[in-house]
Amino acid sequence: MKVDVYTHPAGLLHDTGPGHPESSSRLKAVLQALDDPACATTRRLQAPQASRAQLERVHDAAFVDFVFAAAPTAGRVHLDADTVMCPASLDAALHAAGAVCAAVDAVLGGPLRRAFCAMRPPGHHATRNHAMGFCLFNNVAVAAAQALEVHGLQRIAIVDFDVHHGNGTAEIFHSDARVMYASSHQAPLYPGTGARGEHGVGNIVNAPLPAGAGSSEFREAFESVILPELDAFAPQLLLVSAGFDAHRLDPLANLNLDAADYAWVTAQLCALAARHAGGRLVSSLEGGYSLNALRESTIAHVNALAAG
Repeated sequence: MKVDVYTHPAGLLHDTGPGHPESSSRLKAVLQALDDPACATTRRLQAPQASRAQLERVHDAAFVDFVFAAAPTAGRVHLDADTVMCPASLDAALHAAGAVCAAVDAVLGGPLRRAFCAMRPPGHHATRNHAMGFCLFNNVAVAAAQALEVHGLQRIAIVDFDVHHGNGTAEIFHSDARVMYASSHQAPLYPGTGARGEHGVGNIVNAPLPAGAGSSEFREAFESVILPELDAFAPQLLLVSAGFDAHRLDPLANLNLDAADYAWVTAQLCALAARHAGGRLVSSLEGGYSLNALRESTIAHVNALAAG
């Protein structure tokens, strides 16, 4: 199966400063992985910018104004202790959100069934009115709103296997029964959300994992908790927040997954998309801070997308 990759050079120009874990080297590692002979053949497409209207479906207009105004003309500014903007950051963030919207339009409007969005900054911590956790705009939430408002879908599932809970995505759709948000993540860990008892309006599914958990616990969480809920929901489109920081090599967390686990979970999600959504699945890069782990996990993920 063909996998289109949406990316843009702007993602490499978002400069978070020396020593920051969310650096341009992450995207370089992903793009290198996509060029590796071991990776399935993909077609690379230039991501457009998201429009203000697309952003304001999930973010308050005042917040969008704030991010636009915060972009510096020189140097860097901190929106919080972790979240940094340089002069190129706004352009990168607009292309990151635009990538996922373009991918949604492609899988819902034509023969394409799989897409991977290789962009940064990531998005799943951005709430309706706050940038945080390296994230400016919530890319996957903007994409879900694109599918709802432009394409008229009524059931969209967002699956997030980043090691950190996507508090922003959960907050944005907490009361919207059209969107199911399902997350596996380490707990306790930043940002401190994602308890098993958080259910929204029946559309929030959390499977927290303790520090030190590995393949067996991760797969059990999907098999016993997440996948049954997704099957019952029967989504018309599957969106994936693909963070690879639950890998055993990642420096920011303490789970013990490897590339085989990412291949497995991606295959499970492709099978679910085939059962309910005509195979339509769009994946968007979130975290992952070991460059070696990021390369091998990207290859595993994209190969499983292509095989599924």
